[in-house]
Amino acid sequence: MLTRFGNWMDERMGWRSVWEGIFLRKVPRVNWFYTLGSATLFVAVNQAITGILLMIYYVPTPDHAYDSVQYITTQVAGGWLIRGLHHWGASVMVVLVVLHMLRVIIYGAYKYPREVTWMTGVVLLLVVIGFGFTGYLLPWDQKSYWATTVGTRIAGVVPFLGNWILRIMRGGDDLSAVTLARFFGAHVWVLPATLLFLVGTHLFLVIRNGISEIPWKEGRKQ
Repeated sequence: MLTRFGNWMDERMGWRSVWEGIFLRKVPRVNWFYTLGSATLFVAVNQAITGILLMIYYVPTPDHAYDSVQYITTQVAGGWLIRGLHHWGASVMVVLVVLHMLRVIIYGAYKYPREVTWMTGVVLLLVVIGFGFTGYLLPWDQKSYWATTVGTRIAGVVPFLGNWILRIMRGGDDLSAVTLARFFGAHVWVLPATLLFLVGTHLFLVIRNGISEIPWKEGRKQ
């Protein structure tokens, strides 16, 4: 029964060729450093799941944001664990992305024909940093408020466009409810949509162009 259904679906969707192309493709002999990309993807999935769960209770307004975070941490069943996974997952994700890119640089995996894969990875790094920056303000406590004040002020010193960038980020001259709403919107809508598109493109290119071999082992018998 399952075989007949699988054949029926394969005739209409060609899922077997997709499965074989992704999971049954041949890869060169590599080492543990090549797992950094998969580890980053795993943490990204953790961030998405825990972020959705946190969003159920979080209230993105200055008068309720802090209280809602405290409610999640102290009152919601398992809330402390979900918030902890999301909080530390953000830091781990940045570290993994940086290590992954260092591995690519050291192993020369950015060279032909993987230049576009490299470029999407660089943009993904910027998106991950954007997640960390926008998410830091959401608890709306003293630490996050003043850290974001400093962070946005740094953007404000960009020559010619600095003041404009500062006002766009803050929604005014100072941090306010508009700033929190903008950071929340970017954190849960703009950046996730961008991340999803870039990760899909990045994975497609990895499968399309294959995984690079370890440079100092090229030419050796595998």
